[in-house]
Amino acid sequence: MNILVCVKQVPGSSNVEVDPVTGVLKRDGVASKMNPYDLYGIELALSLVETYGGKVETITMGPPQAKSVIVESVCMGAVRGTVLSDRKFAGADVLATAYTLSQGVRKAGDFDLVICGKQTTDGDTAQVGAEVAEYLGIPHAAGVTAVDEVKDGKVFVTTNLDNKVVKESIKLPCLLCVDGDINSPRLPSYKVKKTVTDDAVRFLSFADFADQDEKHYGLAGSATQVERIFPPEKNTEKRSITGSSAEQAEGIFELLCERKLV
Repeated sequence: MNILVCVKQVPGSSNVEVDPVTGVLKRDGVASKMNPYDLYGIELALSLVETYGGKVETITMGPPQAKSVIVESVCMGAVRGTVLSDRKFAGADVLATAYTLSQGVRKAGDFDLVICGKQTTDGDTAQVGAEVAEYLGIPHAAGVTAVDEVKDGKVFVTTNLDNKVVKESIKLPCLLCVDGDINSPRLPSYKVKKTVTDDAVRFLSFADFADQDEKHYGLAGSATQVERIFPPEKNTEKRSITGSSAEQAEGIFELLCERKLV
């Protein structure tokens, strides 16, 4: 069973700047980490391979430094990973991102199962996984909380929807978007990290893809564009109310009236 897990490098802090012209996050020089939901996807893939055999690979889209999340996945147990990196991919919305990933998946090889995390902590759209499946022309399931069994060319899963829990079977190949309570991810192996070689990570660019239409990638291929994005304003105003309990209660009441909250 060959499994591909989509991973992403995200900012390690919420204190990031936004490019005022393009409306995208400034990632250069910002501490980063693997998207937490992707760790659950890797753990699921590794546990399935331990049960049914096969191999696990990972894929990511981002700048060259995104190589670090591929290396981390290898240290967890993946055999290798692919970085899709090209300036033509920059500024992509969910549609262009999903299309780029689908092209990368096709180039990476043949897989029985593609796994994505529920969402990323920088975009929080929870849309890319489903869109990748559509571009690949394979069925998918979202909100997966358990993979119960794999047999007869199907994967049997439990999905948590808004108001119900559903048991379903999906024909392979397919794509699963996993939720955060599906497992507890293992830690990367420091011993493996010391032995990771360059051939564990490969880079693919726009030139490697079958579709050479630049209008399908990056900002040019994005159906939506952020008109304005900005960090929330911080309100550091403080006011202390002292006195007896009755005086404090009266002071709080007057403040609420002043703010027109009551």
